[in-house]
Amino acid sequence: MSIDPSSIISNSAKIHQSVQIGPYCIIGDDVEIDEGTVIKSHAVIKGPSKIGKNNIIYQFSSIGEDTPDKKYKGEKTTLLIGDNNIFREGVTVHRGTVQDKGVTQIGSDNLLMAYTHIAHDCIVGNNNIFANNAGIAGHVNVGNNVILGGYSAVHQFCNLGDYSFSGMNTSITMDVPAFVKVASNPARVVGLNSVGMARNEIPSESISLIKKAFKITYKKGYKFEDAIKQLDKIYSETKDKFLDIYIQSIKVSTRGILR
Repeated sequence: MSIDPSSIISNSAKIHQSVQIGPYCIIGDDVEIDEGTVIKSHAVIKGPSKIGKNNIIYQFSSIGEDTPDKKYKGEKTTLLIGDNNIFREGVTVHRGTVQDKGVTQIGSDNLLMAYTHIAHDCIVGNNNIFANNAGIAGHVNVGNNVILGGYSAVHQFCNLGDYSFSGMNTSITMDVPAFVKVASNPARVVGLNSVGMARNEIPSESISLIKKAFKITYKKGYKFEDAIKQLDKIYSETKDKFLDIYIQSIKVSTRGILR
């Protein structure tokens, strides 16, 4: 274990012997840090928080702090972080609240660029990129392989579906279906994330089905219930897993999907 003597480590923290902690860090009570994780300098980690393997946390990040939600009264809530995430300079992540499930959760292989924010009770999946200054409010669910453009903001309780994409400075107040690309303030749908699908090597047959489903959802003038029936019919004939991701991201919407 490599810990700079200027850092302050709680006696109750559980830190793997391979962890590196740079100068002027504060590691609080009930923090667990697994093997290979590197904390650069001037970072504050507060518990209860559990951080997985091979994460990198850069300077001036605040991880696991109490939420500023006014309903929070000091209850013991949690932050869970997976493996291989990168938290660049000044990233802030808050623990959950008892009004939800009491936990904020971040998966693995995410890149959180400088000054991004993940609020209380958010669930963030795997392989996502938050560009500089992007932020998500409380209770937001982010899927996998999502890109959130710089300075984008996401309203509380929204869902961002797998492989969705937001352009720079996008203000998102409703749910974004999987594979859909949104931009502007307020956000509007501008098409499908074709580049993202290609980069993730989604089969051409699946891409064709997603394009067909997108047209049914957005171009054909169907009512929501009728569009779902059409999509279910196509899925029953194809059993395409990527089409199912698109359909399910619409079905789970509670705020309504962006149009």
